[in-house]
Amino acid sequence: MAEHGIVAGHGEYSRNEFELVTGEAVALDVRPASVILRAAGTIIDWLVYLLLFVVMAFVVIWLMGDSLDEALARALGVSGLVFSILIVPMTVETLSGGRSLGKLAIGARIVRDDGGAIQLRHAFIRALVGVMELYFTFGGLAAMTALLNGRSKRLGDLLAGTYSQHERVPTDNAPLRGLPLELEAWAQTVDIVRLPDQLSRRIGQFLRHASRLTPVSRVRLAAGLADEASAFVSPLPAVPAEVFLLGVAAVRRDREYAALMLERTRLERLHPVLDNLPHGFPNR
Repeated sequence: MAEHGIVAGHGEYSRNEFELVTGEAVALDVRPASVILRAAGTIIDWLVYLLLFVVMAFVVIWLMGDSLDEALARALGVSGLVFSILIVPMTVETLSGGRSLGKLAIGARIVRDDGGAIQLRHAFIRALVGVMELYFTFGGLAAMTALLNGRSKRLGDLLAGTYSQHERVPTDNAPLRGLPLELEAWAQTVDIVRLPDQLSRRIGQFLRHASRLTPVSRVRLAAGLADEASAFVSPLPAVPAEVFLLGVAAVRRDREYAALMLERTRLERLHPVLDNLPHGFPNR
């Protein structure tokens, strides 16, 4: 299973497929929810909204009793159905920033294509189109549309310019592996700045699961990843492929940590300047 995941990451996803570039030219790695996760969340929401409609119907029948004629019952039924499957979903997504009970259960949130929070018009378009593709077709149209695009968007997402972003990231409890001793001198001068983030994550995934692989698969995958990473690393050490990958992962981790600590130190140095009031200005 581990080997399958590494190979799939190598052959299926391009470097920029899940990257979101903000207005400040910062690339964010986001992960859209899969079709299966979206289906599970939609079923939960579907049951909740229909349960709300049933409860409202029982309350109306209990309050009005025999005074409820057929025409009034039909009008109240249509109004209650519109309220349950259109108004309530639209209101919930708008007020919660793209979340609902089903989305909370699967760890997802509806966001705009640029990564921002959705507004009322996005929620309205999604809810309105959802009446047709989720309720009238029992989710068939939504599933077919989601399977035909990379971000698992249903028709309402395509029209509203939104998608479901998976926010629940599993905790990584893998132990840290240090720099191999034979690469200590090499680590002082190596250049790994151009190493892509996707490739770095695949290397880390391989190193975490390497002990579970068969010897043949372990050697083959290590050689493939080392060959791919060698185009972005200079100079190249004369060590086995897996040792090379260990060195690349350790150097990248240590340098990113050092850069974050340097940024933190500089921000702490600026903190008094940014927070203090100008000289002589009263603190009201």
